[in-house]
Amino acid sequence: MDYLFNTKNSCFDPKLCARYLDVYIVKRAILGAITDNIDLFRGIVLDVGCGEMPYKELLTSSPSKVNRYIGLDLENNPVYTKSEPDMRWDGKTIPLADNSVDCAIATEVLEHCPEPEHMLKEIYRVIKPDGILFFTVPFLWPLHDVPYDQYRYTPFSLERHLSNCGFEQIDIKALGGWDASLAQMIGLWVNRRPLSFLKRKIFQTISLPIMRVLIKRDTIPVDYAGAMFIGFSGSAKKPI
Repeated sequence: MDYLFNTKNSCFDPKLCARYLDVYIVKRAILGAITDNIDLFRGIVLDVGCGEMPYKELLTSSPSKVNRYIGLDLENNPVYTKSEPDMRWDGKTIPLADNSVDCAIATEVLEHCPEPEHMLKEIYRVIKPDGILFFTVPFLWPLHDVPYDQYRYTPFSLERHLSNCGFEQIDIKALGGWDASLAQMIGLWVNRRPLSFLKRKIFQTISLPIMRVLIKRDTIPVDYAGAMFIGFSGSAKKPI
């Protein structure tokens, strides 16, 4: 979605406006999660499923301690065509040696993996001991990239998959609560439901101030039970 890029510095910079009501909240949440965890990244970072590499500048600019960024994506990926990744892979074996990167990031990728533990084990293999994996996954989001959209994860399933692959010190955080979830559903309905041009413009005008209020008052639920989220972010460490 290159319309969300800040063309001055190529950094991901979503804006809340009528045209982008459907994607603002989730993109802002991902950006915020990465920014809040920027201290985790150092040395060589591998961006798994990098797509258009929207976070490259953020990950490599001060105060980040990253000195090399490697964007990795699938061979012949039809979804992303405007930016060539640094490295291609077949979805089975990452073309890097064991213990060769200091950390990895996978934003909105795990839901596309038919066998998520296979990918997680490959990431685990190439990360150095004491290295980290940072990730985000959607929870409240339409089917996309059909038929390659495979899963929606709970924090419990994420922790299980990561533990099964050898990761420790797993820290999973919710992105958005009830109010953000409602705002996201409003934005998705307004911008993606089949509507006439006039009706869409009317609903966009009505929805924009409502979404602003919901976003401002949103809080992250303390208890997962019975709560609603837009997605999750998390980190996990490869033990020494």
